[in-house]
Amino acid sequence: MEFEGKVLKILEPTSGQTARGTWERQVVVFEQPNKQYGKEIAVTFMNKAQEVSNLRVGESYIISFDIESREYQGRWYTDVRAWRVQSTQQTPPPPVHDLPPILDEAPVSSSLSAGVVDDIPF
Repeated sequence: MEFEGKVLKILEPTSGQTARGTWERQVVVFEQPNKQYGKEIAVTFMNKAQEVSNLRVGESYIISFDIESREYQGRWYTDVRAWRVQSTQQTPPPPVHDLPPILDEAPVSSSLSAGVVDDIPF
């Protein structure tokens, strides 16, 4: 699933140690635009410090996420976990200057203009 949202807050990361290794969790609060009352969604980023460091408050992103629920001591907890974030600001690709220009038509070989037929397949 995915949604588009604007970053409202980037909360401080928390980390810990388990039998499987070290983990880091960070929550980012997004606001969905184009909603009548401005829905806010807290999204959890697990072990994605690099992606969170690229986010900027006030900018819009498309967030791909999964919803996970788990039970702990008789209570249920639900997380919205991001697995991909894309900026909505489309940056144009950098210009490439070392390529030859693209021709609209293929060049005509001098052997074809002389009436010689080439039977070699492409």
